[in-house]
Amino acid sequence: MEHPAAVHAGKGARKAVAGAAAAATNAQATRLEVLKQFRVLLRSIKRHYQWVEQECGLSGAQLWAIAEIAGAPRIKVSDLAKQLGVHLSTASNMLRRLEELALVKRMRIGKDQRVVQLQLTAKGAKILQLAPRPFIGVLQQALSELPQARLDSLHADLAELIRLMKFKEMKAESTPLSDI
Repeated sequence: MEHPAAVHAGKGARKAVAGAAAAATNAQATRLEVLKQFRVLLRSIKRHYQWVEQECGLSGAQLWAIAEIAGAPRIKVSDLAKQLGVHLSTASNMLRRLEELALVKRMRIGKDQRVVQLQLTAKGAKILQLAPRPFIGVLQQALSELPQARLDSLHADLAELIRLMKFKEMKAESTPLSDI
């Protein structure tokens, strides 16, 4: 007959193994649920930008740009780039296309003519009036509605997730979502 202490130790070890297996199963289930959330997030963003382009012929980033210009007439190119969270050259290229479409015009001011301000044209204003909302995109809109503490927590969690990824394309941080 086994010693009672040995029987008790065996039961404890079996419980520990069963608990570890359950925790691993729960962790895998949670990873899969988070993966599904990312799929919904990414697909929703993609579908919104497809809808925007279908409705008004502009990319999501272009629509956001003209909305920013409409909201801050005579905004400088550098300030627009900051508002959109893109590199100055990305904003300049986007503006070049918006000018070709006659939606935006650049105005040089000052004696040296180096400062460029932006203004929406009548055609740009009409497109903006008819364009789908939110102008800033569905993700940016949702982020703007999060309480600051939740936004801070999300920021920290995503930074850690990116840190743990074996491959990361950090140049994408200044690329408009509609271009990804």
